[in-house]
Amino acid sequence: QVQLVESGGGLVQAGESLRLSCGASGIGFSRRINAMGWYRQAPGKQRDLVADISSSGSTNYADSVKGRFTISRDNAKDTLHLQMDSLKPEDTAVYYCHADIENAGTSRRYAYWGRGTQVTVSS
Repeated sequence: QVQLVESGGGLVQAGESLRLSCGASGIGFSRRINAMGWYRQAPGKQRDLVADISSSGSTNYADSVKGRFTISRDNAKDTLHLQMDSLKPEDTAVYYCHADIENAGTSRRYAYWGRGTQVTVSS
């Protein structure tokens, strides 16, 4: 079974940094991870894209985090990271890991989500 597990959330003050990680398990030789990304959802709001990264390393960021957040991945370890610097109170949300995973035999693609990790930034 494919699972995504996030870690690294917590409570920090404005201006500080956090590094989120997401580990994918159950991939094996029959699956391939395509794009991966981080989304976030604040209370009462929809889940929005923060940043994503293709399997070749191309990145895309939400305007609100450009210049402050950096997404990266380690394809050999099936891991995804999000370095968050200069955090602001408006970055407070549950952060979710997402992966587009392809079945190597059928080429069918499935979206997987982690359970999320809370990031709280105090002013």
